[in-house]
Amino acid sequence: MSAAACISSFPPPPMAAAAAPAPETTIDVFVVANHTPVTAAADKSSCEGDVVAGGGRTVRRPRAVARTLECERRVVGEGFAVRRGIGRKELDSLDPFISLDEFEFSPPAGFHDHPHRGFENVTYMLEGGFSYHDFSGHKGTINTGDVQWMTAGRGVVHAEMPGGHGVQRGINLWINLSSKDKMVEPRYQELASHDIPAAERDGVSVKVIAGEALGARSPLQTRTPALCLDVAMRPGARLRAPVPPGWSACSYVIDGEAVFGDEAAAAGAHTCVVFGGGGDGVAARATERSAARFLLVAARPHGEAVVKDGPFVMNTREEVEQARDDYRNRRNGFEMAAGWSSDHVATAAAAH
Repeated sequence: MSAAACISSFPPPPMAAAAAPAPETTIDVFVVANHTPVTAAADKSSCEGDVVAGGGRTVRRPRAVARTLECERRVVGEGFAVRRGIGRKELDSLDPFISLDEFEFSPPAGFHDHPHRGFENVTYMLEGGFSYHDFSGHKGTINTGDVQWMTAGRGVVHAEMPGGHGVQRGINLWINLSSKDKMVEPRYQELASHDIPAAERDGVSVKVIAGEALGARSPLQTRTPALCLDVAMRPGARLRAPVPPGWSACSYVIDGEAVFGDEAAAAGAHTCVVFGGGGDGVAARATERSAARFLLVAARPHGEAVVKDGPFVMNTREEVEQARDDYRNRRNGFEMAAGWSSDHVATAAAAH
């Protein structure tokens, strides 16, 4: 899916009756090394009201909010609209995140055969679905609540089209690969909604797309160590989630409103909240008048130069030009594109 164009149906829990302040839920287990979940050492001096899952550490210094960006809906083509959190003028990137979009599209919009190299492409469907087909023969449809984690690596050519009638809506996230991983073999990992690990505690429900939280661990393996959570909170519920030192972190509010860090104002739907680098985790609470649902993503930055141009994300301009040349000449990772076209192209041609 194009970054320029381009979670589980997980409705907020029922409204809670007015009562004493909700206890604070602490998500305490996270991925700190590639592919390897690690439990933090127990901190028995937890904050009053905390619920400490699995005996892990308590977040004692929540990160401050560095900036809040409202994501306006922009129509970028017939049948296609996007709300951009990362990859815009105000926030070009958030190492290692290249882009974060909430998208919606409907037939006949779609993404016909196109290449990628150098990053991981994550698509998490909120509503509807999309069908895909790549040059290796991998094809199918992901539906509401499903996730596809595609490592483009040295090269993928594919097409993505609406998986049904009406509006299809989801989240698309591009995560940069380090220089040592940019030319790895491509890989697809997919989880159906019912296979995404989930946990609930004191008004906070979490679906663990990547990483680990509240004792629930995602089976997805990520080239860049990352945490990706779909969080739903009842009105007044509170959450603290550890984030490893040095990792970049942000939230995207899908529905409702939530207060992050020590901010006075709540962030409403379609808002991207970027956290500063200090502190040992992220704090959030739903307001008393509204439930909240948001995506929390965090990952270890690469600290490398980034050159992105269309479907290619590399370290230098020369590498981008090499990627374009490789695709044009169907070599060095793009060999299978020679003479190939997706089912979507064939269907479109037959229709005309």
